Amino acid sequence: MENENKVPAHVAIILDGNGRWAKAKGMPRNYGHMQGAKAVEDILEIARDMGIKYLTVYAFSTENWNRPETEVSALMTILRNYLKTSIKKSMKNNVRCRVIGERSKLSEDIQKAIEELETETAGNTGLQFTIAINYGSRDEITRAVRKIAAKCKDGEFNPEDITEEMISRELDTAELPDPDLMIRTCGEQRISNYLLWQCAYTEFYYTDVCWPDFDKNQLQMAIDSYAGRTRKFGGLKS
Repeated sequence: MENENKVPAHVAIILDGNGRWAKAKGMPRNYGHMQGAKAVEDILEIARDMGIKYLTVYAFSTENWNRPETEVSALMTILRNYLKTSIKKSMKNNVRCRVIGERSKLSEDIQKAIEELETETAGNTGLQFTIAINYGSRDEITRAVRKIAAKCKDGEFNPEDITEEMISRELDTAELPDPDLMIRTCGEQRISNYLLWQCAYTEFYYTDVCWPDFDKNQLQMAIDSYAGRTRKFGGLKS
């Protein structure tokens, strides 16, 4: 299958550079986060029009709690507002929304908003949009291992029966295919505890452009880069 589909089915993005973008403009970091949220809305429509079927974005990591309290509070406010307006927009555009990550540390109102968003959009058949909130891949894998260990303890199966597929089914992304393309903005070239298991054979694309400036042309450049590669799995072409 030599590049039979030049548009990746599943694109994952690390939304990096909101704060640096704002600082360069002489604005507070929170302004950058607000503009970053607007950029997510724009890229949703662009991705859908390009034929991308799954889009997963890294909105708030388990490590982001270590940021200054004022910044975390502002991010949670932006998140609340985003979740509040997402149901109407998602229903209008036939977008199904999911949230991955450990929710227990989030406030009750945010947890409720997430549940409402997922429930209301569950029947939508268009772009499948996943938001990673309080997500860390090591935490995700640890939680999956605990679930499997508990089932072993209860005698459902033996340790030697554990397979890669079984582990995948216990991850937050069990309903999703693995990403074909991972994009990270703002010049950093690391994965930052994001979808470690799922990105075993994902293509990576890095850009110096900060997230608020990531637009249709930038996404097209990433897809063109992906389309020009020969994907291999264990040395074999896809």
